[in-house]
Amino acid sequence: MYKNCLIFLVLFTLILASCSEKTDKRIVCIGDSITEGAGLKYQSSDSYPAQLDQILGNGFEVVNCGQSAATMLKESDYSYWQCNEFSNVFTVDPDIVVIALGTNDSKDHNWNADQFTKDYQSMIGLLKSMNQEMKIYVCLPPPAFNHAWGINDSTILHGIIPILRKLSVENKLQLIDLYTAFQNHPEVFPDSIHPNKAGAKMMAEFVANEIK
Repeated sequence: MYKNCLIFLVLFTLILASCSEKTDKRIVCIGDSITEGAGLKYQSSDSYPAQLDQILGNGFEVVNCGQSAATMLKESDYSYWQCNEFSNVFTVDPDIVVIALGTNDSKDHNWNADQFTKDYQSMIGLLKSMNQEMKIYVCLPPPAFNHAWGINDSTILHGIIPILRKLSVENKLQLIDLYTAFQNHPEVFPDSIHPNKAGAKMMAEFVANEIK
């Protein structure tokens, strides 16, 4: 009798654990160095995905799939499509994907509006093919407060952002406007491009407010 009860308790515990795992919504943050946490002393705890995980708390698991210098463009100096982090997206099998790419695409030697539109649409289509129920959020890049690393704020504002607005409408995706959110906060971008810990927290809060 005792043995049967023990077996039942073990099985019951395993079932509860399994159910608990399934209730967690897995969020993947696709992006470049801003997502990865470049410039932060402790990327594992201070990057925006790490702080997003802390803000959302129980019921969510946030995975940072950011890669420094990455672009959405397939033909560029460093395409996200060729990164290991992109492969990790499929391994995680997320319920929610937050895309924050475009900053490095704005560099003059990378930028191609038509190709950017096609490649972004291709990624949306590929993600949707993984899971029709997946929620995809499109982030407008934050401002570039200087022409550092060849990043062009004018291209971000007048080229990339209109395309992302159009794609979000056409694909019925939710837009997260980080450009407007940070437009008056250059103080949290010490190198003019990458947010510090406080800026990453603000970014995490903006994203969390949309996801909740």
